[in-house]
Amino acid sequence: MDRHRVLVTGASGSGTTTLGRSLADRLRVPHADVDDYFWLPTSPAFSRKRDAADRVRLMAEVFLGRDSWVLSGSVMGWGDSLVPSFDLAVLLVLPPHTRLDRLRAREAVRYGPEIEVGGARHAAHEEFMAWAASYDNPDFDGRTLRRHRQWLRTLPCPVLELDGDRTTASLVEDVVRHATEDAER
Repeated sequence: MDRHRVLVTGASGSGTTTLGRSLADRLRVPHADVDDYFWLPTSPAFSRKRDAADRVRLMAEVFLGRDSWVLSGSVMGWGDSLVPSFDLAVLLVLPPHTRLDRLRAREAVRYGPEIEVGGARHAAHEEFMAWAASYDNPDFDGRTLRRHRQWLRTLPCPVLELDGDRTTASLVEDVVRHATEDAER
């Protein structure tokens, strides 16, 4: 496959950024993460969303025009103009308890004691964890696994769903193998 424009998506904590970076390294193409475009640079981070049109404009300025790239994160609901750019979409899925354990560990490293009871970020942490847990609730009024799968079925490119509870190296090889097989067809 000469051109590689891959979206790696899934729930928060499913490993999309890790797989996206590793896949980009393997393919020797640039990697971009949706969070870098979705959120305004603030302190504390992840507290103010950037306007959707500005997100897409920035992506176009930085990487969309290139022949190849890997984008990790979710553009569902605001990034429909990006859809024709994708050659392949990958959905990572994980059992909820595994995802939430990963998120708790990541938050502890990122914010330390600030997320503990009485800490400056405790309420924000609890709110984030509740939001993240809602991904597996089909009745949640936000991004869910059910809605993600529905959205992915509308994409004009192949979609590969992978169990994110595997090694990153094996996931990368599955994506590369799938992309190569699609290019040969």
